[in-house]
Amino acid sequence: MSLFASKQFTADSLRDGLEAQGYIASDAIALTLFLAAQLEKPILVEGPPGVGKTELAKAASALFNRELIRLQCYEGLDESKALYEWKYGKQLLYTQLLKEQLGDILRGATGLSESVERLHQFGDIFYSHAFLEPRPLLAALEAEEGAVLLIDEIDKADQEFEAFLLELLSDYQVSVPEIGTIKAKRRPLVLLTSNNQRELSDALKRRCLHLYIPYPDQVLERRILASQVPGLPEKLRDPLIAFVQTLRQQDLRKLPAISETLDWARTLLLLNVEALDATWVERTLTVLLKHQDDVDSVRDKLPTLLKKKP
Repeated sequence: MSLFASKQFTADSLRDGLEAQGYIASDAIALTLFLAAQLEKPILVEGPPGVGKTELAKAASALFNRELIRLQCYEGLDESKALYEWKYGKQLLYTQLLKEQLGDILRGATGLSESVERLHQFGDIFYSHAFLEPRPLLAALEAEEGAVLLIDEIDKADQEFEAFLLELLSDYQVSVPEIGTIKAKRRPLVLLTSNNQRELSDALKRRCLHLYIPYPDQVLERRILASQVPGLPEKLRDPLIAFVQTLRQQDLRKLPAISETLDWARTLLLLNVEALDATWVERTLTVLLKHQDDVDSVRDKLPTLLKKKP
């Protein structure tokens, strides 16, 4: 069942809906989200850190009124952390309780084979769904009302885990050896994010719609600032955006993204800065730049950068 089963959306109304949630989306973002929900395909969202990939999943969750389930990827992540675990404590407790009934269970059994068969039946019970602890992937498939599943920074996970995801991404199901195949009760909207730390497999890419979110241009960044930092005066907002856009043209280890722009705008507002000048920029550069050699480089040519037009 599609996310749109209860309400009709268009790409334009999705863009407006995301904006109502505080997320200013480009036409490309709105269209890709629309297609993903209609075609029931995952979205692979790529782009530099801080451009709004994770925030898109949060906004979509609020817009569709679906639970957001997040799986943060890291090196060494495996299915026991991502899919399910067995409730070993509960299994042990039930085993202790059944010890007292062991005589009743085996009473009347003729021979070792029949005794083992009876015990084996109880072993199957212990590896049933009642003793399963869902992790994010399984929880998203079992969500009664559907969910938005965010698989964040998939490029940090191992290639083996990436391959493990293929069944879920193509068929919205997973295989649990002791139980069998578990299919989605209602197909989730799946977003995978990547900062391009490594190349992802063609098999994963084939299963997803592709969305690349770049650094915003001046027009989009102005709209985002107006939405997220409404108290920022226009006379400060425009030179702030112009300076950030200029920094993105420099040879820096980490270019400032929209998340840094927002942090910087809130910082200047908190400090009651009325006009952007070299003194205030130098004092607050560490909000924009995350590496000391970038800070030193920009500080040395600050007067020139402030005069440049993006």
